[in-house]
Order: sequence, then C-alpha cells, then structure tokens
Amino acid sequence: MKTLSKCVLVFVAALFMLSCSQKQKPSMSGDEVVKTDDFLDFFEPLKPPFQFSDSILQAKSNDSLLISYKVFTGIVPDSVLQSVFGKGVKPKIYPLGKVVVPKAETYIFLKAISAADKAFLVIVFDKKKQYMTALPAMKLDQNNNTTQALQVDRSIGITQSITRKNSNGTISEGKNVYILSESNKKFILAMTDALDEKPVELLNPIDTLPRKHKYSADYGTGKTNLVSIRDGRKNDRITFFIHFERDNGACIGELKGEALLKNGNTAEYKEGGDPCVLHFTFNTGSVLLKEESCGARRGLQCLFDGSYVRIKEHKPSKPNKKK
Repeated sequence: MKTLSKCVLVFVAALFMLSCSQKQKPSMSGDEVVKTDDFLDFFEPLKPPFQFSDSILQAKSNDSLLISYKVFTGIVPDSVLQSVFGKGVKPKIYPLGKVVVPKAETYIFLKAISAADKAFLVIVFDKKKQYMTALPAMKLDQNNNTTQALQVDRSIGITQSITRKNSNGTISEGKNVYILSESNKKFILAMTDALDEKPVELLNPIDTLPRKHKYSADYGTGKTNLVSIRDGRKNDRITFFIHFERDNGACIGELKGEALLKNGNTAEYKEGGDPCVLHFTFNTGSVLLKEESCGARRGLQCLFDGSYVRIKEHKPSKPNKKK
C-alpha cells in the first residue's frame, strides 16, 4: 500500500509540474503587452474561398473574444482605427479568423464596433509577422434597402459587393475588387463596378512591372477582357493578371499569379494545393489560354479558355529636337 501511495504522489506531482511548465496564454482583453505571435494565434484559421455578409456586424459578439484597444494598438497602428472611427474613439474589437499564406503573408479578419459605427477590417502581416497594411473592407450603413458582402477567393483576392433594392422593384449591384500589391505593400483597387450602373473601370495591378520579355504585353478585347503579361522574378517565369467578363457581365473570371515558361512558346500556371492549372500558348500577335479545374476563379458558365489579341503598346512620343 505504501508503494502504491508513493506512486500516486509521484504521478500527481508530475501532473502539477507539467501544468506549471505550460505557458499560460496572455489575455487579449486586458492592458498587458501582448506579443505578435500570441496575437495572431488568437485568430482561428479560415480556408478560402469564403464569404462574410454585413449581418456579422449586427450579430451579438462573445465578449470572451474581446480584444482590448490597448492590445490591438500595441500590434497595429492606431491610425487604422482612426481612419474608420475618428480620433478618440476606442471601438470593441472581435476576431473573425485568419488566413496564413505559407512562407508569405498572414491575413486577419475582424470586426470593430463603436456606439456610432460598425466596421469589418482586413489586416495583413508580412512573412516576418510585421504589420504591412490594412483594408477597411465593410462599414455598416443606415440604408435598409442595401446589403453588403465580402468574398475572399483562393488567391486572397478580396471583393466588396453591395446590393440595393430600388423603389421601382429593380436590383442594383456594385463591387470593388482588391489585390495585395507585394511591391507597394498595400491593397490596390483592381476593378470597380459602380452601384449606379456607371461604366466599369478595370485597373491592372501589374501594369508597372517590367515588360522586357518578348511575350510581355497586354492581350485582350475591350475594357473588361484583359490578359496582362509582365516579366517574372526569374528568366524562366512570367507574371500575369487575367480578368474577363462574358454575357454582359453575368460571368466573370479573374486570376493573378506566376507561370513557368516551358519549351518554345508555352507557359503553365500550377501551384501546389490549387487544382487550377492554366496553359498559355503564345503565337504571333496573340495568346491562347486553356484551363483545367479553375472553377473557383470564375463563374460556373464561363471558362478562361480563349484567344486574346496582343494590344499595341502606346509609348509617349518624344519631343522633336530643335535644329
């Protein structure tokens, strides 16, 4: 019996020492200094694609998940919140999730609520877990006829959308598409479609990259169908941005990435974990696209497949030299 008692005591002591040796997680709702690693660990992982609607800003939050203003501004510049809520306002902050891109950025999604405003924010940290940039992605309005949503695709492209019920019974829709620019370390507006049926303005997020390679150019038809090719990080790669719209905008596809140059005039986009494979075949004055399993990057009724004509580059004319 004595031997058994000693064994029980040893076992209990071991459990006690183990529990003491385990690191206690810091509180996010207090005033203590919190490390960035602990802050990011507080957010649950999300797997793209996914969507948030504006109802999440109205839903009651669990105060056990509250992140204090002091903890948040110890990690993220207070100017991020000030740009949305104004100076002196300290909103309540709640985590909604995160996406970690292997060997690259970490995106965190959160909502912030004050007495007057409710907003959804996207914060980005670089691969060293240093703050990079932020996007105020959604702010609740006072119009009962509008609904907002935020979609995040597999390439972490972020689409803001708004739908409005008009007094005549029709529906109006608008959207903004944002892409993270690694070179500028901020979000850029890649495409905007105004709510009130104004003309669509498509912006090319890789337009300023070098175009010395023989295939580097813009290919496409019209203002909303673009295959942009620019030089890659290495000689055997090209950087690309594709946006197309079919059936009067009813079916849209978009993809940005890097393709590996193959033999002759072909290139291939293929990344581990992504079922989408895209083949490029360059001919004189055009590029032919052929996709495999890229349904998550486009509408269900249209494909990336097709031939796009090379657009002549317009270079600024040089002033005439005086004789």
